[in-house]
Formats: sequence, C-alpha cells, structure tokens
Amino acid sequence: MSVPAAYLGIILIWATTPLAIKWSNEGTGFLLAISARMSVGFFICLLLLWLLRIPMRWDRDALVTYLAAGLGMFAALLSVYWGAQYIPSGLISVLYGLSPILMGLFAALWLQERFFTPWKLAGVLIALGGLVVIFVPRSDLGTFWMLGLGGVLLSVLVHSISAVWVKRQAAHLHPMVINCGALSLAVPLYLLCWLLFGDETPAQLPERSMGAILYLAIFGTVVGFNLYFYVLKRVSAMAVGVITLITPVLALLLGQGLNGELIGDHVWYGTVAILLGLALFMWGHLWRTARVSAR
Repeated sequence: MSVPAAYLGIILIWATTPLAIKWSNEGTGFLLAISARMSVGFFICLLLLWLLRIPMRWDRDALVTYLAAGLGMFAALLSVYWGAQYIPSGLISVLYGLSPILMGLFAALWLQERFFTPWKLAGVLIALGGLVVIFVPRSDLGTFWMLGLGGVLLSVLVHSISAVWVKRQAAHLHPMVINCGALSLAVPLYLLCWLLFGDETPAQLPERSMGAILYLAIFGTVVGFNLYFYVLKRVSAMAVGVITLITPVLALLLGQGLNGELIGDHVWYGTVAILLGLALFMWGHLWRTARVSAR
C-alpha cells in the first residue's frame, strides 16, 4: 500500500472514531465497551497473522516496541474512553489536534528534532488560546466536563509519548506484528480492569452500541492501527501528527449531524485557532523561508 493511501485511511478512521467511542459507551460501561473492542480486534489480528504466515518476533527490540505501542493502546485509549462520557465526540478530535505539539516536544527530546523556534512557540500559544476559547464558555457541558477534558488531554499526552517511542525504537517490524504485540499487552490489562472495576454486563447491548464496538474492533483496532504503524515507520512522528489537523472538522460535523451535538460559534472559532496554531507550528519556518527567497 502507498503511504498516501494509508494516510487517507487513517484520516477517515480517526475522524469517525470519537463518535463511535461515544456510541459504544451507550447502554454499557466504558470498560466493557473498550475491552470487547480490543479483544475482538486482537482475535482478528491473530487470525490475519496466521493466514498470512507472518511470524511474531520476541527479541529485545521487538519487546520494547510492543511495550511502547501497548502503552498507547492501553493508557491512551482507556483515558479517552473515560473522558468521552463527559464531553461531545467532536471535541475529542479537537483536543487530539494538540498532539503534534506534544509529539514535537518529545521528538526534540528523544530524536533530536528542533523544537524551540519562534514559529513553533507562536503556534503553541495560538493553539492553546483556541483551546481556551472552546472551553471557557462551556457551562452547557454539565458538571463533569473538566473530568472529560482532563481524561482526553491525558490520552493525548500518552498517545504522543507512545508514537515517538515507537518511532525512536525503529525495530523494523511488520505493522501487523507491532499491532498484535501491543494488543497482547493491552488486552489482558483491559480485561483485568473490567473484571475489577467494570459494571455488570447488561443482558442485551443496544444495536448501535454493538455496531460501534464491532466497527472500532475491525476498523479502529485492526485496520486503523495497522495503517498507523505502517505510516509511522515511513514518515516522521511530526508528519503523523499532521493528521490531527484534518480530523477535528470532520469529527465536529459528524457529531453534529449524526449525534445531535450542539456546536456553538465559539467552538468553530476555537477550532480554527487551534488548526491555525498547528499549521504555524508545522510550517511557519517554510513561510519565512519563502519570504526571504522572494526578496
């Protein structure tokens, strides 16, 4: 598969994932929803590895890669599922739009990529300003919206650390092997959390919740993560982060159109500010170079 095709696939999947997470939590606890999703996805990944005759690796580099990827699969997804109970699905994608900033910071620390430039700092400030514009007036989100905000921001932080760690490890593994290795770590932890802290299993899941869990298992876990690890091996961590420049707008529109989520003008203004800040963060130096060349 070409990198652009995989890139497009990730954009489409990530744009629909927040709404699917929201729906999968309906009629059941979030721990059951995510445990079911990851367990089904793990079974499919094992089946695909067997059918395609792709061997797993268990050397030290491979194990560290599985740990790095599994960190994102477990801690990041657990946090976002928990936070999704308290904020609209579209805002989850907007918050994930901040991940390139954190990826850039961790890439500077671990991969020696340059981070502290005037353009990057200006982009960070504008993006944070957009975040304030979105959430300061949000009394309509209810009493616990701060919990949702904190949960998703924690998810963004862990996701960014995981992405740069996997990139730094560079174990030259097949994407499906990385996915399966990470799931072999994450799934037992999810099941343990569900057994210890989860609600009782409902007698029957709502059809929409069941459909969302299956969609996330197949496309979010199997297809999405395989594409993600495929692209992450071939482009920089920052370039992967650019995906989050596109998905917020699509996710907001999906949340409004399919889930009846109200989107005030301040949400659009804040989203534009975040995307503008991220664009400046990513490409501000190119604009400056073009101006100097034009003189």
